[in-house]
Amino acid sequence: MRIGDVAARAGVSPRALRYYEEQQLLPAVRSASGQRHYPDSAVDRVRLIQQLYAAGLGSKAILELLPCVHTGIVTPAMLARMSVERDRIDQQVRELTRTRDRLDDIISAAQRVGQPCALAPSASSETAEVAAAASRARRASHRSQSRIAASTTPPR
Repeated sequence: MRIGDVAARAGVSPRALRYYEEQQLLPAVRSASGQRHYPDSAVDRVRLIQQLYAAGLGSKAILELLPCVHTGIVTPAMLARMSVERDRIDQQVRELTRTRDRLDDIISAAQRVGQPCALAPSASSETAEVAAAASRARRASHRSQSRIAASTTPPR
């Protein structure tokens, strides 16, 4: 499959695929004329790479984990790394869930006529904790999105 076909099916730019190849995340076979060719499985691999980037993993971490996914062979170091990343993602999910729940409370309060907004200065100290968690989650999400954007933004 040629680079444009993989890019279209995976929903990324050809530039992203070249970046993944550069990072050794996506191997390509070159034709005699230098064109990149990928197996059909490349589409699923690219989607997984995108998911891992979106979850906050960097290229190095993804590179360390991919052999387990594609060969089924796992080392104790890979297993430990996957566990650390899963725990980090679980923490993000908990923080985002608390933030969503707090936002639900704010929406409910705002929908009641005459009730003060739950973010008013008299709100509990829990609001500050939730805001801090939301801020951390936004920063982590922004870093992930920045990495994805940097790797998928077509050149000018």
